[in-house]
Amino acid sequence: MSNDENTNKEAESIKSEIEEVVEKVEEKAEEVVEKVEEAVSEAAESAEKAGGNAVASILSLKDKNPKVFYGGIAGLVLLILIAMMMGGGSNKPAITGPSLTNIEVGKSYILKSPNSYSQDSTVRLASVPGSMAAYDDTEKDDREGCLHLPQGTPVTVKDLTDAFGKKNAFAKVVAESGECKGRGGWTSVINIQAK
Repeated sequence: MSNDENTNKEAESIKSEIEEVVEKVEEKAEEVVEKVEEAVSEAAESAEKAGGNAVASILSLKDKNPKVFYGGIAGLVLLILIAMMMGGGSNKPAITGPSLTNIEVGKSYILKSPNSYSQDSTVRLASVPGSMAAYDDTEKDDREGCLHLPQGTPVTVKDLTDAFGKKNAFAKVVAESGECKGRGGWTSVINIQAK
């Protein structure tokens, strides 16, 4: 025999061995696929039974023990409401209030009432700190004089006092300009803003 014939015989035997191996692999793969399909169908059937059993047991609870059944429903509703109330986007604008500055005696500030929207509104000054008259705007006759200063009036803080358990709650101010220059009174520090 020649080398070519030996090589051809060896190639044919290797080819037949490879074909046998491929056939065995295909048979095993088919067996595995069948087993997987059986397992999946069994799992689906058991899930359907479990779901049906859960619904049946919940409905039987309604007849056997209605307090627990309706209590469970109320609890779920309560949890949903709590989740809805706690939720919310972070894109909501922040609620801002007046900025309280560290007021210092001898420095200049402006009067600005955080509780008014009109630029024509005034800030009322009182003769004593904490006077409730500063918040009573029913009297029209005290509009004359320097008890009402327009917003934006530059003032100098002359004194600070504590009130109602809050440190530096009221400030004695003196107007720096306008017809009330050199005159002033007491106001809440919330009405004093930085220039």
